[in-house]
Amino acid sequence: MSKEQYYEVNLQWNDGRTGSLSSPVLNETITCATPPEFPNGVPGIWSPEHLYAATINSCYMSTFLAVAENFKLPFSDFSCKTVCKLEVVEGKYLITEAVIAPTVTLQDHEADKDKALKVLEKSKSACLVTNSIKTAISLNISLS
Repeated sequence: MSKEQYYEVNLQWNDGRTGSLSSPVLNETITCATPPEFPNGVPGIWSPEHLYAATINSCYMSTFLAVAENFKLPFSDFSCKTVCKLEVVEGKYLITEAVIAPTVTLQDHEADKDKALKVLEKSKSACLVTNSIKTAISLNISLS
């Protein structure tokens, strides 16, 4: 990979409080909207707040998969939930906290538990998204 990469995302306003996200290199378009907690928000559609949490979550997964491969961590399942806290700070809306809650099913829980914890922590510290934002990021790990 070269030192610089560029990722283009385009938005087209649809109507009301909705728009469509697309990229010239991707096949799917995502409808997004103001969340229903805000005036004229639209329920049931991806919001910037959901996409922010999804960005953290998907980057954490991608990083975990690479780190787990490098550490040769045998696992049979990975899932993750990220919850972001939105609040008003000094008159501005900010996402002030994100809790990443990965669940990893290990093939041999006792033999690989310590390695898995190390991989999960390293994944947080190596994740480009969590390194790029000022939101406090924490882990809530579940091993099974």
